[in-house]
Amino acid sequence: MKRIAAITMVRNDDFYLRKWVEYYSRELDGKENLYIFYDGLDQQVASFCEGTHAQAVEKIGTQVVSAEKGRLKFLSSKAAELLADGYDLVIGVDADEFVVVDPKLGKTLREYLSQLRVKGSASALGLDFGQKLGEEPDITQERPFLQQRHYAQIGTRYTKPSILAAPYTWGSGFHRIKGHNFHIAKDLYLFHFGYFDMKRLQDRFQDKDRLAQGWGKHMHKRSRAIRLVTELRARDFDRWTRLSRVAQTLLRPPYAWNKPGMLGLKLVVRIPERFWNIV
Repeated sequence: MKRIAAITMVRNDDFYLRKWVEYYSRELDGKENLYIFYDGLDQQVASFCEGTHAQAVEKIGTQVVSAEKGRLKFLSSKAAELLADGYDLVIGVDADEFVVVDPKLGKTLREYLSQLRVKGSASALGLDFGQKLGEEPDITQERPFLQQRHYAQIGTRYTKPSILAAPYTWGSGFHRIKGHNFHIAKDLYLFHFGYFDMKRLQDRFQDKDRLAQGWGKHMHKRSRAIRLVTELRARDFDRWTRLSRVAQTLLRPPYAWNKPGMLGLKLVVRIPERFWNIV
């Protein structure tokens, strides 16, 4: 079995981080394989991080663009250190992102990745979850997210080269690897939950720390996931994820050959029940 680590950086994000620690410690066989960096020495490491490698570091940047570049440069260097120290793979994701193996395979994430040939990096097909207004109530942390949110947009934004086998440098948001192509693995998904609840999204608009960094416009833009899953007809998951994986492998946007493309298609799928207890 391969040694696999997961790394992330957070600021004021314990809601997601608690779920992140719970999920990746289970899927990667131990909290000792999790590396968490709190962005700012004013941050307190949460008690549920005990057993992980969690620490507060100097705050990286004050504006969203410069901070994001610095954050990914920092995390790329940490991933390189982990690979040099004996890890076979490093998963880099935000605290609201979960790399998930299709339950039909009956494998944990570690088992799946141990059998996957990864030359330099691997990507999972991205799904951006929203809240179907009028059908799905406010989110609660007491139940699995996927028992409460059943609709997601298949998009290119979250098909990321999140899994490294070599000391590459991630671009902002883990969205690409500088100078290298991406390879989408079969039956592997990246579930993004960052904007899957209208109440939480509205609360984040009031977060002075985020607004000071210039996140207000970004958060408003990301509310579109809620609008799309509410307004668009949900399609069959298995058929459209299969087709989307092929499309994103073959198509590229003209401005970035090492990012996936889908010709602007907006596709919403309903998540099958087999996923509901995973996250």
